[in-house]
Parts: sequence; structure tokens; C-alpha cells
Amino acid sequence: MPAPDRIKQLVETFEQNINEYRFNKNETELRRQFLDPFFEALGWDIDNKQGKDERHKEAAHEFSVEIDGAQKKADYAFRTEKDIFDFLVEAKKPSVNVESNKDAAFQIRSYGWSAKLPINILTDFEHFAIYDCRIRPNYAKDDAKTGRIELIHYKDYIKRWDEIAKLFSPDAIRNGGLAEYTDGLKTKKGTQQVDDAFLEEIEGWREALAKNIATRNKAKNLNEEQINFAVQMTIDRIIFLRIAEERGMEKYRRLFELIDNTGIYEDLLKFFAQADERYNSGLFHFKKDKNRENPDTLSPALEIHDKVLKDILKDLYYPSPYAFTWITPTPSR
Repeated sequence: MPAPDRIKQLVETFEQNINEYRFNKNETELRRQFLDPFFEALGWDIDNKQGKDERHKEAAHEFSVEIDGAQKKADYAFRTEKDIFDFLVEAKKPSVNVESNKDAAFQIRSYGWSAKLPINILTDFEHFAIYDCRIRPNYAKDDAKTGRIELIHYKDYIKRWDEIAKLFSPDAIRNGGLAEYTDGLKTKKGTQQVDDAFLEEIEGWREALAKNIATRNKAKNLNEEQINFAVQMTIDRIIFLRIAEERGMEKYRRLFELIDNTGIYEDLLKFFAQADERYNSGLFHFKKDKNRENPDTLSPALEIHDKVLKDILKDLYYPSPYAFTWITPTPSR
């Protein structure tokens, strides 16, 4: 597929004004002037001119995701089937060096990894970076090149348009082009599904909590079943509230703000009680109620050391690679 005239025009305009754009062009302007028409040229209905409902429209904009201690938004999510996204695009203004910017790379990789979307794009139009997001992001060790498959300069868009279209056009995706490309990539060291990695993380929390509860509550003569129950419920409740934060149901970073407190477990119990009133969920059922059976009377009577809980809460926020917007709440059992 030869590059359409619209792409040639975009490349020419960018070339003529690149120095100005690097200083004065913001991300929103870049999206509207360059990226929207770029993806329209690939065949995507960027502005939903077909009038599809939210679950069916091809290009969804600005999904809230937690990165770097703040809620940010993935700029584009593209799909060819309802409720199933094919890939994400994160846009950066031209002053951000996509080729070398570690934070931008970590951002798109965290989005893709948490959403279980293997191939995703980071672009400022000057560069079009394709990332394999199956590799678990590690902010301390990774750089901008980690997981990057391709880095295409804007001057090469015209001659490489066919390659781009064979991967990221809606027709190519429907015909299996992107899936075939993904399958053909060599599996790299460090590749791990987010579900498996998160379960490993939870297993570490379970072990630490179990040891601490057993040690600090010896006088209660807890058996193994009671300890396991308390551990399971504590983790499930924390994860529920963390996901609720990301979805705007709870104040953002509310759990993280407990880290500097003393008596963290007591504060958590207050949060849990408030959650019971708000959500009426069996997960937070502590009081006797004629309409509900078997309240949890064990957990409120326990002592848990602050350090164990601090370590868990820290793991739920940046630089954790988990983007909780995309993680489905499942019990830790």
C-alpha cells in the first residue's frame, strides 16, 4: 500500500515547522493536527463519524491510568471488535525525545502490559516507536530501548507506510496481521503475563502477612485456617480499594497516604468499615446483620505491624508497573 497524499502532506508540514513544534506544540495540538489524520489515513474512524456506541467505536480516547504518582490518560485505544482493544497509542509533544525518554517508554509499556496488549505505540510524530509490552516493566533497570521493536523516523513514513499499514490498519488487524506479527516475535527474557506477575506479588504479601499475624497475635492461639483467612481478606480488601481509587470511586492515593502514619492497620479497618457502608459488599462484612451471615469478627481483633502494610501499599503505586485501570479485580484466594 503506497502512502496516501495526506501522509505526504503531514510529513512535509512537519519537516517545514519541526523546530517551532519542538518549542511551541503541545500534545493536544499534535494529536489533532498530525496523529488524528495519521490514523485516519490507516483507516480508523477517529471521530466516530459512524456514530457507534461507546462499546463499538473504533477509536477510544483518554483512558485514565496511574503513572508516576498521578492519574494520566492513554491517548488512543483502537479496536476492531466491541469491548476488545487491539493496541494503545501514547502521544507525546515534540519537545519530548521519544527515542531516549525513559519515562515515556515506561508509561506505554505499563499501559500495554497491564492491559494484556502485546504491541503498542509511543509517538510524537517525529518518531513512531513500537513496543513489545509483554516484558514486565522495571523502572529502575529499563531504559527507552527496553522492549522497543521499531523506531521509525517521520522521514521514513512514506517509504515504510506499507509496513505500518500491514500491522496497524483496521483491515490488517481483522485479517490477523498484528497477531501474526506478534506471534513471530522471539519471546524475550522477562516476558510474563500481568496476571502471573501480580499473583507472584500477592504471594509475597501473603507470606509476609501470615508470618506477621502469627507472631504478633500469639496470645490468640490462631490456627492455620484463621491466619490464612485473615491474610486473604486483608489483601482482597486492599486491592478492591486500590482499583476503586483508579476508577474514581474512592479518593485517589488514599491508601498511599497511610504510609507515613503509625497504626496503619487501624486506619485500614476504618476504610474497610466505610467501604461496607458504601458498597454493601460481603468483602467488608464485619457486623452482625439479619440480612447477611457470617460477619468477619476475626480481622478487626488482630494486630499487624506497620512495616508489612507499608511494603504492600508501596507496591500498589508508581514505580509499580501495574496500571490498575486495566487490572480486573480477582480474589487472592
